This record gives sequence, C-alpha cells and structure tokens, in this order.
Amino acid sequence: MNDEVGSATVLLVGALLVRLSLGGAYARYVRVGMGPWLLVAGILLAALGLAGVVRALLRPAARPAVRPLPTSDVDGHQHGHEHGERVGWLLLAPVVALLMVAPPALGSFGVDRSTVVAVSSGGRTFQPLPAGATVPMTLLEFDERAVDHDGSSFGATEVQLTGFVAQPSDGKGFRLARYQIACCAADATPMIVRVVGTSGDTVARDQWVTVIGKFRAGGDQLPVVAATSVASIPPPRDPYE
Repeated sequence: MNDEVGSATVLLVGALLVRLSLGGAYARYVRVGMGPWLLVAGILLAALGLAGVVRALLRPAARPAVRPLPTSDVDGHQHGHEHGERVGWLLLAPVVALLMVAPPALGSFGVDRSTVVAVSSGGRTFQPLPAGATVPMTLLEFDERAVDHDGSSFGATEVQLTGFVAQPSDGKGFRLARYQIACCAADATPMIVRVVGTSGDTVARDQWVTVIGKFRAGGDQLPVVAATSVASIPPPRDPYE
C-alpha cells in the first residue's frame, strides 16, 4: 500500500466517525456517552489523513538509481507494482460503503441466534413496586424481578417496557427484546420477555413498541407480562439498555 492509499484510508475513516457522531448513528454501535470521544477521534484522524494525502501529492516522484533489468523482468516488476496499487485502492471500498449507508442497530435476527443468558436473583430481594402507579423499567430489571421470589416484588403494579418485537408470534403471544451492552454492539446480550393478552393486528417483527401490563407468574423459560396496551413507537435514539 502506497502513501496515498494509506492516507486516504485514514481520511475516510475519520470522515466516517465524524458523520456517525454528528448524525447520531453511532448509538447503534456503542454507548451514547462515547459520542463526543468518537467525534474528537474522527476529527483528528481526518486531519491526519488529509495532511498525508496533501504531502503525498506534493512530494516529487522519486527516481531511484538502479541497474537496468532485462526487459522481461522490468515488465513483470511494473505489472506487479501496478497490481499492488490497484489492490490497495480496493481497501477503500468498505469505508466508502459505510459512508453512504450505515448498518442498522442489532435486531431480531441476532436475538434468534444469540445465547440467552439465564438471569438469577443471586439471593437479592427487590423492594416491592409502589401500588397505583405505572413503573417504567428495563427488560433486564423485569427479568431479574421475575426470578426473585417468583416475582413477588411486582405485586399488582403495572410496568412499562420498551423494546422491539423479536418474534411476532410463538404460540403464546409475542416476544419483546432489547439488547444489553457493556461498551459496544460486539458484546450485546438480548433480554427477552413474552407479552401475552394482546388483541388486534399482529405487531411486525423489529417494530419498536411500548408495552404496559402486569407480571404474570407461571411462565416457562421466559418471564411473562400480561399486556393492557401495546403502542408502536419510532426506534429510540439509544436502542440499548
């Protein structure tokens, strides 16, 4: 890879980071709090790459003094050099593609192919939820409360859950999911809840919804919420818990 290709690659990677940071699409891949750092890194990479491109374009072509080679060797050397340069420029194709179209956040395809982590209370007891209110909570907290003393902390309190439809129908309602991440999408783990008691049209796969309902004991491998309402919503800015 020559200097022009290397510098152009750095420039495009920096431009990609700036685009994702300013447009908010970076939240599909990393924690929201990392946005400012990605923006700074993108600006620095873009500046470094631009300086390298300018330097490479302004540098006069070097003419090394070498002994003449036989004609066949010269032709082979030039062909190999030109082929190597063309291959180097192909490395820019994936970065240009990402600049044009950013991949979406993780969705139902990954849920069906992920290893589901069994959530256990570990002896911890949750405080009972306040009565007479609708309590928003993450799917992780819902799963943890469901296995803690068979969900006794829920009482009769309604909860509000937000996620995407991982499976529109599994014979017992639909599956609601949302990913937990530590730092980026590479370590994502899905949290899943079965929603029952819905009526009307089937919610489409990967549609984001807000579910209000009550915990129902006696679920199998998945905790169950008996829904009183299901509302479709746009994808949130931060798709991860």
